[in-house]
This record gives sequence, structure tokens and C-alpha cells, in this order.
Amino acid sequence: MHEADHEAHEVPPQFAGEFPIVIENLTNRFGEQVVHEDLSLKVRRGEILGVVGGSGTGKSVLMRSIIGLQIPEKGSIDVLGQSITDAMEDEDIDIRSRWGVLFQGGALFSTLTVAENVEVPLKQFYPELANDLMHEIARYKVRLSGLPEEATSKYPSELSGGMRKRAGLARALALDPELLFLDEPTAGLDPIGAAAFDHLTRELADTMGLTVFLITHDLDTLYAICDRVAVLADHKVIAVGTIPELLATDHAWIQEYFNGPRGRAADTTYHRADEGRDGQER
Repeated sequence: MHEADHEAHEVPPQFAGEFPIVIENLTNRFGEQVVHEDLSLKVRRGEILGVVGGSGTGKSVLMRSIIGLQIPEKGSIDVLGQSITDAMEDEDIDIRSRWGVLFQGGALFSTLTVAENVEVPLKQFYPELANDLMHEIARYKVRLSGLPEEATSKYPSELSGGMRKRAGLARALALDPELLFLDEPTAGLDPIGAAAFDHLTRELADTMGLTVFLITHDLDTLYAICDRVAVLADHKVIAVGTIPELLATDHAWIQEYFNGPRGRAADTTYHRADEGRDGQER
């Protein structure tokens, strides 16, 4: 994101200094394979943090560790002031209701309609809700995700790839979360669909006050909506900052990633977009 864009989406002052996700000295390994070693990262409240890295750097493993699906070998993870690494399954159920997750591909239940998929977390955490209210919440979340209301009665197999992503997003938003985890949300989408999803993510983050942890390979997404970017390499987070700050580092992978042909194309695109907005303002 360019500096002008970053200022436009700066974290509100009331959230300054608050870190809803704090990871310290995290180590994950599978047998002899070390995925993370002494990895540390702080996520600022109210920001969209893009997470990038080469294949095998453990981006999804990191996300799964944060939400308690992967037990690390060592290290600590605190989410919203509570320890994830120390909590027992029955102790952290309250905190799990405060985040939403869109897994890669949507991970919808194929035998449930879109509305029924959205109702799954509602039934899990608020079983006392009346069915009519649960149905109404599901319909609202589906519309919030950008899907037409008639999509509520459709099954995942009846949806396009982009619509399945939005249905998964509707389910992730079901509990009005404070944190939103997105794993490759634009993967497999055409450029127009990906740009629309990016715009929706930024809009939801701003209007709902979400903190977004976004794993992506999409350079357009990084430039368009991410306040900061964390780079995974060498088993840890080697750098975190705005794109201009990352470009000022001399790490070979960062330079190759952002200054390669795709990176230069994305940079050019958003410079032109900035110039266009400046021209309209004048």
C-alpha cells in the first residue's frame, strides 16, 4: 500500500498500542521438518495485515496455530488478552466466538444450504436463539457478504467459486467477530472478482472495526487493502511493515517478490489509481 493509502486507513487512535494477537518465540515442526522457529509477531488492532511467504514457509500453519488448531512445540500465542497455547479446549470456547475464519476454498458443508452453513456457528455458540432469529441473522450475513438473498437456499455445488468464497465469508461473520482470518481469499478468482472481494474486505474492516489476518499471494491485494505486510522466510517473520518500508530492506526474497514483474505491475497499477483519485479531487 502506498503511503497516502496507508494514512487513509491508519489505525484509530483509541486502538493505538493495542495488539489483539501477540506471538512470541513460536516453534512448529512436523517430524524433522522445522516450519517455524522462534517466530514472533504482533498484529495491531484495526489493521489488515497481509501475510506472505514462499511455499512451505508455514503461512496456513501459523494461522492454524493462532486459532488453536495446531499445537506448537513451544512459544506463546495470546489472542484478545487470552493465552491460546495454555488454554484447554473447554476453556477457550468464549474466545473462539470472537473470531471468524474463511479457510481456503470456503470449507462449506456440501449437504447444507448457504443459510444453514452460516447458522452452524450460531447454533454452536448460541443454541438458545429462536430459529426465526437465527434464520434472519443468516440472511443478513449473506447479504452483507455481497450475495443475493436467493443464494441462502442454494447448496455450495450450485455456486460459482466466487460465490462460495462469499458464502464462506458470511459464515465467518456470523458471530460479529472482532478478528477475521482469511486464507488465500482471492485464489482462483478472476481479476474483477478478486478486486471486488478486496473492496468488500476493506469495507467490512472499516465499518465493523475488524482486525484482519490475511494470507495471500496476490500482490494486487497487498497494494490495494493491506495496512502492513508480514513476510515469512527462514522459519520466522523476517520483516513487517508497509510496502514502502519492506522495499527499503535488502532481504533478497523481499526484493525479488516486490520488484519482480508481477510486483512492478501491481505497483504501477496502484500508482495510476492514486493519480486518478488525485485528479478527481482537483
